[in-house]
Amino acid sequence: MFDIIKANDNIFLALGSPQQEADVLKMRADLMISLALYVKERGWTQEEAAERLGIPQTRVADLVQGKWKKFSLDMLIGLATRVGKRVRLELDEAA
Repeated sequence: MFDIIKANDNIFLALGSPQQEADVLKMRADLMISLALYVKERGWTQEEAAERLGIPQTRVADLVQGKWKKFSLDMLIGLATRVGKRVRLELDEAA
């Protein structure tokens, strides 16, 4: 059968990543999802998105396909700012 793991806000933590790594992975995933949705909501083709983001079309394909290992947090923040988004970091007390 299957082992069921109750996930919290961070699936990476639930999958066993150390807290620090899980936090960074979640930030990357959240930014990728936001950027992919931004592209989709505007109805941009991958070529249009590539032009606006300043990256090759193949990188846009990686982005919308969720290939998170190919993007650093720094790169994703840069892409967000290129389309006029501001990225904010929020600090909370650890649970």
